[in-house]
Amino acid sequence: MPQTTIPYGSPQAVKVQSAGLFAANMQRPTTLNRLTGKLPTQADAENNLRFQSGNELPIMRCMDLINPVGGKPIMGEEYAEGKGERMDFSQDALRINQTRKPISAGGKMTQQRTPHQLRTLARAQGHNYMTRLEDQLALVHLAGARGFADDIEWACPVNTDGDFSKIVVNRVKAPTRNRHFISTGDGLELVSATGNEIAIATTDVMNIDLVDALRTKLDSMPLPPPPVRYEDDQMSQDAPMRVLLCSSEQYTSVVQSTNFRTWQANAMARAQLAKMNPLFMGEAGLWNGILVVKMPKPIRFYAGNPINWCSSLTSENETTTDLVPAAFGTNYAVDRALLLGGQSLAEAYGKARQTGNPYFWSEKELDHGDKLEILVGMIAGKSKVRFEINHGAGGVQPTDFGVMAIDTAVKIA
Repeated sequence: MPQTTIPYGSPQAVKVQSAGLFAANMQRPTTLNRLTGKLPTQADAENNLRFQSGNELPIMRCMDLINPVGGKPIMGEEYAEGKGERMDFSQDALRINQTRKPISAGGKMTQQRTPHQLRTLARAQGHNYMTRLEDQLALVHLAGARGFADDIEWACPVNTDGDFSKIVVNRVKAPTRNRHFISTGDGLELVSATGNEIAIATTDVMNIDLVDALRTKLDSMPLPPPPVRYEDDQMSQDAPMRVLLCSSEQYTSVVQSTNFRTWQANAMARAQLAKMNPLFMGEAGLWNGILVVKMPKPIRFYAGNPINWCSSLTSENETTTDLVPAAFGTNYAVDRALLLGGQSLAEAYGKARQTGNPYFWSEKELDHGDKLEILVGMIAGKSKVRFEINHGAGGVQPTDFGVMAIDTAVKIA
């Protein structure tokens, strides 16, 4: 009888499980993944040359980013072994690195299951972990901050953790001056500080007035974040749209400040013109060309936490000493919303030697076969898209091309 499952220990299991994990991650049903362009197919000749997704969605994916090898050749009979030039997998300051997560499947006495069952359970755990990690890393890079909310669901640690810089791979860049705003309670303004505290009050919340002010700012500012365009959205040209990612508390604040049912009806009407794209459905609301949706985890700063910001329009230098006002106490915090347009974030993927794709899988028996350990990993890196843009009289300004940060006060439980 033909065998229908791959036996435990088979070398083929590594490739099959790795391919399955990569495919599942690329198709994960999360908000951030729905804001990501698809990798090109065989028919997409132009993008296939660079193996890069389109640039009309906030998050762009690309694979096999490798810089040219330099250095001198080795001539004649000179000894060449061990002098290999290291390949540099980076482009425009976007680096990739290996990320691994081992999972213990237990011993024979603690888990009375077959190796195949243990593999299935561990694979599900590995996929869940990598899904959370991918979304959180994207969110942190887009926000230009990790924030200080922390619980068991966070796979990415706070920035005071000694391993933070290794886990995020590329530098987390605070928003540029021309892309960083703060609520005034009935609008928004550029971030500023008084003394060593950010100039924000507990009444400076997210509401309908702020959303209207945000649209006015987009219409009046030079080179705003490009509109988000889905290929199936029939109104993408006539009614350009951006996406506003809000924390749950910011979302509730918007809902309470207006008749949100009208916003939801607008989103559903747009969904019907976009082949029922899930991004427009559920708890999404559309107003004034801005689609308001919840982010998976809040980028949150508590009283006394620093908020990094750029005080100059022409410099990336970050001020790191200004804090959330002490008056916020334990009942209020500052949450960061993200206005996303096209080309906000770049995701780069490499190929693991073992599997030929960005995800890899390993399973190993320990303690003379009594215990089983599973390891899931990926080779990837993310970085916010930033350009130096000449603003004429305003000079050359570093600019987060596709994303704007909006800090507001929120009431917390």
